[in-house]
Amino acid sequence: MPVDAQIQALLDKGTGVPATHTLPVAEARRQYEARISLMAPPAPIASASDRMIDNNLRVRIYTPHGDGPFPLIVFFHGSGFVLCSIETHDGMCRNLAAGAGAIVVSVDYRLAPEHKFPAGLDDCVRATRWAAANATTFGADPSRIVVAGDSAGGNLAAVTALRLRDEGGPSLRGQMLIYPVLDHYSSVTQSYIDNADGYGLSRDTMIWFWDHYLDDPKDAANPHAAPLRATDLRGLPAAFITSAEYDPLRDEAELYAKRLAEAGTSVEMLRYDGMNHGFLFWVGRVDKATEAMTDACRWLKTILFE
Repeated sequence: MPVDAQIQALLDKGTGVPATHTLPVAEARRQYEARISLMAPPAPIASASDRMIDNNLRVRIYTPHGDGPFPLIVFFHGSGFVLCSIETHDGMCRNLAAGAGAIVVSVDYRLAPEHKFPAGLDDCVRATRWAAANATTFGADPSRIVVAGDSAGGNLAAVTALRLRDEGGPSLRGQMLIYPVLDHYSSVTQSYIDNADGYGLSRDTMIWFWDHYLDDPKDAANPHAAPLRATDLRGLPAAFITSAEYDPLRDEAELYAKRLAEAGTSVEMLRYDGMNHGFLFWVGRVDKATEAMTDACRWLKTILFE
């Protein structure tokens, strides 16, 4: 279908804004942080508070209204392992906490290029283990955990699930991968060709992200960087995966869903036609983004309250 009219209006507003891959990292970060003022007010929750864990890793804990103990979502923000923050994804986490009735722990992992692969990933694994070990201290249930993330955060959630499977847990109920980065740009898919430019995220920007993230080009084949290259996907938790029609990453998300299902994992795969990469930022502004948040929270409730 054509690009959704509400998404096209947002793309039109961005006409003339320098492409991410043409900017110095510091300027690209400022550009992405400026999006916060354009987002709709998120759903109300009971509280949000920051905490430092292991002395040097910040997390933000979002608690919904109601009585606990609540299930737990450990969330990793996206934007290419290089950009964005807890702040850019604050609204998304509030919407997930309110909609799913779960505590969300958002992780301020280290970013590239200052901290190359696997530094940020190590932070995400460490934070998930901390959240499980300390869940009862902030009203969460350590037996009901989902890892979640959008874009590069979806990559970090997928790889965290892989590593926890292989490195002694804790066990997870599920993994939520929102238009995730799952393979290196060297594996050219049809969606990388069809959506190379003109829809927000471009192929050139993905190259920029990956080249900042990896210190050694050989790491492109490492399944802890590109989980689609993992040879064994058995024994992983249930997955909810979304893709967008006008996204270079569409095909890798859908291929990962197929491979997970073939390995015996329960998978719900939803493609949002007319949408582009990053559309979930526009809950309350774009109708289909609001629909997608409702879908995500429905799946979370099924996984976390069954």
